[in-house]
Amino acid sequence: MAFACDGGLLASGGLDATVRLWDPKLGTLIQEVPHPGPVSALAWSPDGHLLATGDDAGTIRLWEIGPNRPATCVESLVGHSSWVWGLAFAPDESLLASASWDGSVKLWELGESGRLHLRQTLVGHTQQVQPVAWSPDGGTLASGSWDHTIRLWDAQQGLARVVLQGHRAAVHGLAFTPDSRSLLSGSQDGTLRLWEVERGQCVRVLQGYDACLYDLDWSPDGTRLASASSDSVVSLWQVESLGGGAPRGVLRGHGWSVYGVAWRPDGGVLASSGWDNAIRLWDSATSNCLQVIGDPDHPDTLFWGLAWSPDGKQLASATLSRGVLMWEVGAGAPRWIGRERPIWIRRVAWSPDGTHLVAGGEDGHVYVWDAADGRLLQRLAGHRGGVTSVAWSPDGTQLASGGDSQHSGELFVWDAHSGERMSTLQGLTGAVYAVAWHPVGKRLVSGGSDGRLCWWDLPSCECVRVREAHQGIVQALKVSPDGRRLASCGNDGTIRLWDLESGHSLGTLRRDRPYERLNITGIRGLTQAEIANLRALGAVEDEMDEQSPSPD
Repeated sequence: MAFACDGGLLASGGLDATVRLWDPKLGTLIQEVPHPGPVSALAWSPDGHLLATGDDAGTIRLWEIGPNRPATCVESLVGHSSWVWGLAFAPDESLLASASWDGSVKLWELGESGRLHLRQTLVGHTQQVQPVAWSPDGGTLASGSWDHTIRLWDAQQGLARVVLQGHRAAVHGLAFTPDSRSLLSGSQDGTLRLWEVERGQCVRVLQGYDACLYDLDWSPDGTRLASASSDSVVSLWQVESLGGGAPRGVLRGHGWSVYGVAWRPDGGVLASSGWDNAIRLWDSATSNCLQVIGDPDHPDTLFWGLAWSPDGKQLASATLSRGVLMWEVGAGAPRWIGRERPIWIRRVAWSPDGTHLVAGGEDGHVYVWDAADGRLLQRLAGHRGGVTSVAWSPDGTQLASGGDSQHSGELFVWDAHSGERMSTLQGLTGAVYAVAWHPVGKRLVSGGSDGRLCWWDLPSCECVRVREAHQGIVQALKVSPDGRRLASCGNDGTIRLWDLESGHSLGTLRRDRPYERLNITGIRGLTQAEIANLRALGAVEDEMDEQSPSPD
């Protein structure tokens, strides 16, 4: 998103390949602008008449924005070879800075013809570059990278004045203070750092708390859970250790958020996938990394969900921009690629007999492939928004798919053989992000953006039970190997265990937060907002705990 300098317009763009212009005061949509590809960056010119957009192909487009007329693309800039994730106009509008996952920062200069041309490529970062920001006085350009550094460039000479070091993970956000003397940086390491620009020194570190869990899976023996999180680690939990505290094991190695995790059916190997173009295979006994799988031809591949074939010989992976990739265990290259390319595939699932693979796309379709050769067998249409979750029934005769539309969530049940939609489940109060089948196949459980779990009776298509489960999105649901328990995880960083039959809560797993179990009962001198923040970070109040109703 990006506000025009006068605050009169808000532009938004995303993976749906659309730029939208909004009136921020009224909250109304003014205009929709179709875009040739996913929109990964936005920046307004200082006078508000141009909007710059970046996409996954490395192309930058300039759109002329005027009152009461459609936005018009007036120029396309080609030079980057991968996603453009950062754009910023200089305060005097003479330069446009762009940052890309190809590791470079480029300066585009406004010529006498009124068109931009490449003036210089700034090289120095060793990994992907994401944010760029100009100082208000126009003298300094800052860029942040996955190499954990921030570079301050002299805008006139195009040379790096200083390299700021201190972050322990990728830098995702940069902002100068109005006087140009200080710079704020936000990182995947959970810290916000304040830098003095002139001396290039960090003068303050604010420690945050980053805990979102995107996926989880049961070990085949049902004694452990693995979780994938936004802080780039895979955590291993003993199911009996309910109540919080440190996980029994932490697997480190991913360079960015981990979005998928899956145990091999024999329990010997755990697979994890992330946005660092890496699938890691871990020895479940020693926690050693056995192999790193990536796509050398596409180093910007972003992996999402994972699923092992029932025989444990193949691994399917969902991606942000390359569809589905199927890997043979031990091989370094994909066995086949589902080239029907929805913009975004989040989850994949194998049929119980291992012959088919299903995935849902951001384009609203459910795709079914022949697992042997990657031949597309079915393309099921009906969702009005992206498909975020898919699951096979235990007997392999039905498919469930969940997603979102402009107005509500969607949950469909399909005949796996004919592709006919059998049921549309009504009454959802949020987008569906996770779906799991009851082992007997006559019930479904869904988790949504409203933090709730819903138990569905399929013969009647009615929701028979609702549980308040998480604060924020329910990202994943998995039934235990014995079919008796359900595990859920979400944006609040917790794993919750449920009795699958009754829906009763069995307990919670959560890493200790910064103020876990700190008793703030009767504390004085704090605002309600500060108290709320302390609670969110683990602090407790005796009186509140006594009055809080049970989630069941």
